[in-house]
Amino acid sequence: MKYLDITVNKEGYIEFESDKAKIVFSTAETGKNFNRHTEDGVKTLNAIIEEFEVDEVAYMRQVHSSTVHVLSNEDIKEFIEKEGDAIITSKTNTAIGVFTADCVPVIVVDDIKGVVAVVHSGWRGTISSITKKTIETMNRKFNTDYRDVKVYVGPHIRKCCYEVSQELKETFLEETGIPEDVLFDGRRLSLEECILKDIREIGVLEENIYTLNLCTYCNEDIRLHSYRKSNGDYGRLFSFVILK
Repeated sequence: MKYLDITVNKEGYIEFESDKAKIVFSTAETGKNFNRHTEDGVKTLNAIIEEFEVDEVAYMRQVHSSTVHVLSNEDIKEFIEKEGDAIITSKTNTAIGVFTADCVPVIVVDDIKGVVAVVHSGWRGTISSITKKTIETMNRKFNTDYRDVKVYVGPHIRKCCYEVSQELKETFLEETGIPEDVLFDGRRLSLEECILKDIREIGVLEENIYTLNLCTYCNEDIRLHSYRKSNGDYGRLFSFVILK
């Protein structure tokens, strides 16, 4: 796994490039709020079309599931009303993204087959291995080779700050099989460790795993939206990928 160098541009985005994709994580540095349930949030989402010169922006009604959708030629207005928590596409010039405010955004890129995915992984999605299921779907639908996959783990509430109940702790230990000293510090949980275990087990190469290593709750260098810290603010980050 590699820790990525982080630079926030003047528009408030953290951007990376692969051979065939642009990987983007929003921040709260410029006041951007991507809450799709507000008028300003929808305007901010639609502004991506002009900002990144894409044809359309696709997202879903996130429900903390392990449901994965493939975006092909559907009408975007219909697609964004679907319930699910991961999107895969081989469409170029389309931004596909997920909303987070403590949950884990994961972006997956297969430069060889020309297919990308984006995942919203809260604790329910994480324990259901949604990132693994997404990559397996890429393999099944697009013949993606696991060794070609690049995975980018975005800002989320990290082990330093994510305390869960004793019951949930025991569930994670039982379901994941990860040693307690790796997965937990007391009752503070590392969602990232669960995701890493899943993707390593299916053959994603260590040198193709990247993390921003940013905690939405306690990071002070870069402003980020955090549900637990918000006091009713309801700010949302938007993490997205564009296939060139």
